[in-house]
Amino acid sequence: MPVSEANSRVVYEALKASGVRLVSALPETWLVHLIRLAEEDPEMILVRLAKEEEGVGISMGAYFAGVRSALLMQNHGFLQAINGIVSGAMLYRMPLLMLISDRGHLGEKDPWQTEGGRYTRRVLDALNIVHDELSRPEDVGIKVNRALALSQASLAPVALLMTRSLLWEEPAP
Repeated sequence: MPVSEANSRVVYEALKASGVRLVSALPETWLVHLIRLAEEDPEMILVRLAKEEEGVGISMGAYFAGVRSALLMQNHGFLQAINGIVSGAMLYRMPLLMLISDRGHLGEKDPWQTEGGRYTRRVLDALNIVHDELSRPEDVGIKVNRALALSQASLAPVALLMTRSLLWEEPAP
């Protein structure tokens, strides 16, 4: 599988270094290694979701319990979770760190992934959700730490878009 195990580990270690102790996720190709790392780590709680909107409630509950959390999903999962984000995290002013696998851009070969990527940034902007890209492994640690700090301080959702250049390893031609 061409998903970068090394860069997935960089993202995972950045989450742990920032104090995240609970991640929720629905299985998705680009998230496979992140989910496996969380599942194998006795210091991390992994909550497997049936739909991404459930992860918003899981993160809200974690906040009440004093546990830092992150919601892992892909573009379409983010779009599916809008109701929970708006009527939960935004309405009740809850921190929510979202790591979104940013599918549907240059190099995408799966036609079913293209539409989510086309609208994700526009929807984040329309909702006034601060977002940034994770595209280089050397920037991941500081960006995860800053995103979590902003989410906690502003009591609002913050999104980090994990790009193809970070998570995908193209096979040699």
